[in-house]
Amino acid sequence: MRKFVLDTHTHTVASGHAYGTVTEMAKAASEAGLELLAVTDHAPKLPGGPHEMYFRNFKVIDKEMFGVKILMGAELNIIDYQGTVDLEEGLLKKMDICIASLHTVCLSPGTRSENTETILKAMENPYVRIIGHPDDGRFAIDYEAMVRGAKEQGVLIEINNSSLVSGACRLNSASNLREILRICEKCGQEVIVNTDSHFPSSVGQFREARALLEETGFPEELIVNTETERFLKYLKR
Repeated sequence: MRKFVLDTHTHTVASGHAYGTVTEMAKAASEAGLELLAVTDHAPKLPGGPHEMYFRNFKVIDKEMFGVKILMGAELNIIDYQGTVDLEEGLLKKMDICIASLHTVCLSPGTRSENTETILKAMENPYVRIIGHPDDGRFAIDYEAMVRGAKEQGVLIEINNSSLVSGACRLNSASNLREILRICEKCGQEVIVNTDSHFPSSVGQFREARALLEETGFPEELIVNTETERFLKYLKR
């Protein structure tokens, strides 16, 4: 499997429970041999997350640091069963990249039907490009419906490395990710592998996710991490 050259889900001190600066994360990305890093701090509804003003001033941040292209965006919280996210459209328009994720502190898990409809509705938001860590078994989801919805909307499904590391808080992630990968392969749905890094040393470290992809024999052509231009073109769709 070819080298992964981008990591598009990472957090800085602005998220409130992460511990590196933008500069430190960019330096770590360079040292890991990445070409592109996206900083996607949690949106405001997650406890400890930054005020919306944080997301309004990304223009001051260098677009390249240590030889790495820098994208600035957000991990949006899905806050109701209608798929609503916690930043307004005017801000979303200015983002380089937006991930939408379910977090139990922002939305209590519903029924399998409710959770699935929530994800499908979030995908309809034209600014959402990635569904973050859908493997968390605390939110039961119809993965077949999720993958088909992602393919229809042109949204990437995330394979989240942090879900697979020792001590991860998400439920049944390994088995859920195997099922997600099986359905993505069947449907020809592209995935993106991310670290969900909350500290510089984990930026660009995909060991557990890569092992799972190799174990399942997932097709490399459905993984967007191997070509920066391919990913940037995807964002412009």
